[in-house]
Amino acid sequence: MQVFVTFSMMSVIWVLWGYSLAFSEGPYNDYVGGLSLAFLSGITGDSISGTIPEFVFVTFQLTFFALTPALIVGAFAERIKFSSLLVFLAAWGTLVYAPICHMVWGGGIISQMGAVDFAGGTVVHINAGIAALVAALMVGKRIGYGKEAMPPHSLTLTMVGASLLWVGWFGFNGGSQLEATGLAALAFVNTMLATAAATLSWIAFEWILKSKP
Repeated sequence: MQVFVTFSMMSVIWVLWGYSLAFSEGPYNDYVGGLSLAFLSGITGDSISGTIPEFVFVTFQLTFFALTPALIVGAFAERIKFSSLLVFLAAWGTLVYAPICHMVWGGGIISQMGAVDFAGGTVVHINAGIAALVAALMVGKRIGYGKEAMPPHSLTLTMVGASLLWVGWFGFNGGSQLEATGLAALAFVNTMLATAAATLSWIAFEWILKSKP
């Protein structure tokens, strides 16, 4: 429920003001955009971003914005009031994600330094990881942690989720090039091999440390 509802909320926020803060120009353009594209103002079916329709780009970027909170939620699942979660993530998306996105992908200061973020290593993963760490420290340890067994609720659903994520990465990583080029194909190959190698590495460590893969 936390992930499903926050995904929906963040999608709406992205259209209302998130996209504008991330990808328009503003008075503090090194750090954050303005509100000239709020409510997707001025974007039409003929608008182009790079080599694709801007509405496609808006939606592609929306998926990053809406899914990133799911990475944060896992750090304090079941340990935070639902209304507080919504307020926290709405504020985080506006005050943290959108400016970082602008700095990296929207022509801001990190982009000007020559940094390249292919599919969200900085904008999504480092950004969400720090937010999750701080939130977990603030909430504190789960009751019973380290004393009670806490296996996954359903290994079957865990496998389904991992499979969906693996397939979804091809869209994120390959799509970041915004065109079907050799570089996009390289991202496909890297995604395939990195995930496969990570799976084998994880299995190997479990086999060594716990005697069972």
